[in-house]
Amino acid sequence: MSIERLTHTQRDWENAAARVLRKGGRLGPDDPDTDVWRTLARTTLDPVTVPPLGLSTPSRFVPRVEGRGARDWDIRSLLTDPQTSASNALGELEGGATSLWLRLGRTGIPVERLGAVLDGVLLDVAPVLLDAPDDPVGAAMAFARLLTAADVDPAEGTSLGADPIGAGADCDRVVPQIAELASRLDVVGFTADGTRVHDRGASDAQELGYATAVATSYLRRLVDLGISVDEAADLIEFRYAATDQQFPTIAKLRATEQLWSRVLQLSGVKAAIPGAIPRSRVHAVTSRPMMTRRDPWVNMLRTTVAAFAAGVAGADAITVLPFDAALGLPDAFSLRIARNVSSLLISESHLARVADPSAGAFAIEQLTEDLAEAGWVEFTRLDETGIVAALADGSLDARIEQVRAARTERVAHRRMPITGVSEFPNLGETLPQRSPHPDGEWQVEPYDEAFEQLREKPPAATVFIATLGPVAAHTARATFATNLFAAGGIAVETAGATGGVDDVIAAYDGQQVVCLAGTDAAYEQSAAATIAGLREAGAAYVIIAGKPGELAVDDSCAVGGDAVAFLHRVRERLES
Repeated sequence: MSIERLTHTQRDWENAAARVLRKGGRLGPDDPDTDVWRTLARTTLDPVTVPPLGLSTPSRFVPRVEGRGARDWDIRSLLTDPQTSASNALGELEGGATSLWLRLGRTGIPVERLGAVLDGVLLDVAPVLLDAPDDPVGAAMAFARLLTAADVDPAEGTSLGADPIGAGADCDRVVPQIAELASRLDVVGFTADGTRVHDRGASDAQELGYATAVATSYLRRLVDLGISVDEAADLIEFRYAATDQQFPTIAKLRATEQLWSRVLQLSGVKAAIPGAIPRSRVHAVTSRPMMTRRDPWVNMLRTTVAAFAAGVAGADAITVLPFDAALGLPDAFSLRIARNVSSLLISESHLARVADPSAGAFAIEQLTEDLAEAGWVEFTRLDETGIVAALADGSLDARIEQVRAARTERVAHRRMPITGVSEFPNLGETLPQRSPHPDGEWQVEPYDEAFEQLREKPPAATVFIATLGPVAAHTARATFATNLFAAGGIAVETAGATGGVDDVIAAYDGQQVVCLAGTDAAYEQSAAATIAGLREAGAAYVIIAGKPGELAVDDSCAVGGDAVAFLHRVRERLES
């Protein structure tokens, strides 16, 4: 049996793509075929240009470092409820978690309850990660006393989790004490937590640069204390957000290996294996800003994609946030679902059996390189001024605000669609009721905030959808308009199938705001007369779904428009 070998060149692809683009009017007849690259490329918020097709290119940064390898990642459960008990902690471990991440202090579990929460937990088997921004030293000392009382050595992977830079604490006081405790206990001492800026709206490159700058600052401070650079590197781990943007998340977590390896190389760290490149220890947590309060069940899909991407990228530990986390403290069901995501990916999808499965995929390799370079630029900018100074003078916040504004604009125009919120919203949903998070625990800039605010207080008045023609003719634009209004908390009433202006007027019930929905041909034939009839019947604000042309309407809605601004205008009319 012979198989014909298909060989195509880059030019063949350009020619084929150009033909398709010309048919769609996206490429002119005289434009060169090579313009397909420019036409089909998209730009991230960093900005990094993502080409339509990945090509094999030489590495421009440093050799790739393998991540976790072909072994299971640590399924790390986050516990924040001040009333967390030992049964909760043991329940997480018995239910599939392999380590515990404890938020302690004002925004979580009181430090004095640490012993009660960990009562019965085998501390030499299950790693514990502390997260006590208010008092990392006090929490670490309390944990050390528990280990002494139990007369056990902490499990591998245990971390004191101190991040004084991120928490705005006194590094001169915290770093020496945490370093001494971590060295004595033989555990990780510090976390360079990139989610601190991610939660405020930072881009992928900004998160990479920030976390690398924080880790580098800890590395220098530890070396200044007389700790060898190799030992100092072992005291630091990273935390990054994993989003539902699968390929950018894979590339970001792969890029952190390149950034940190470069820092360690320049710092003189010796690899355990001669010729190998030192790697970072990475904890990935599913993004908090991507989570929605509306249609929270969709969050299960978001976190599954995020966990998949983190696993593919080689994260050492993954925390999947419960689907109801944006609503408040999770219940037992959502905690179980969150644990099961990693269990299914590991045990049923066998995702952990392959070391770096995206290696060699040109598109991901190129995006990894581009993000590494963009992250390095951000890192060097922060490192030149000092990360603490950059946080104090507001320069980093200003750059993050630019990214946040750009993302907000994309969300508003629905170029960054959010399922269940800006797309396919469910006005009739009943949200699960949850106890509130401790003060300050859920401080994020949610991506869907503009739409969420519109949904908080829906107007009592409805919009009348004046459909022109049979259902088959008007359904596309009527559905578009209905979903758009629902994204702003606005209910609609629809005329249904109509045979002319009289049918539309007969279905009209005095609504102040009306929206025409039909085909271009129907608009040309009867829109003007329908608008006149509706105004005479009492309509005060007339909208058309599509381009208005010469029609005498007050507003219009179409794909690509600023949906948030449009919805605010409509609601002003409904509420006036």
